[in-house]
Amino acid sequence: MSEKVYGIDLGTTYSVIASLENGKPEVYEFYSEGERVIPSAVYFQPGGVPVVGKDAKAMAETEPERVVQWVKRQIGKANVKYEFDGREYDPTTISSLILKRIKEDLEQQGHEVHDVVITCPAYFGNEEKMATRQAGQIAGLNVLNIIHEPTAAALGS
Repeated sequence: MSEKVYGIDLGTTYSVIASLENGKPEVYEFYSEGERVIPSAVYFQPGGVPVVGKDAKAMAETEPERVVQWVKRQIGKANVKYEFDGREYDPTTISSLILKRIKEDLEQQGHEVHDVVITCPAYFGNEEKMATRQAGQIAGLNVLNIIHEPTAAALGS
């Protein structure tokens, strides 16, 4: 286990990453976005690498059929599939792209992002939580726990 544990809110609309720095919560800025939040949107450019974040959200205006937003609402549902350029993606895989982008952005800033706790809504059951854990693992993260958002809020008191 690495020394620092990061908390990730893999959000429906926006995602955030934080850790404790000297006992105080520190929410990190995504330098590539210029914000402390990153849109949870993925644009599947024709024949190219998927784009995550602000640029993906902007593409929803011109190419909405190639952008997946609000995928968190579908995670854990085996029958939901998205197809782009002859390749099929499920909500877990798309969520992993968002998590990977978060990890890579912080690593470009010199952080080593490995051990994480990911929050989820209180209504998430085992299937949604397992799919969220799997998304983190696909993204190259060591997912220590998936906790409900109210639990995370209580821990911060």
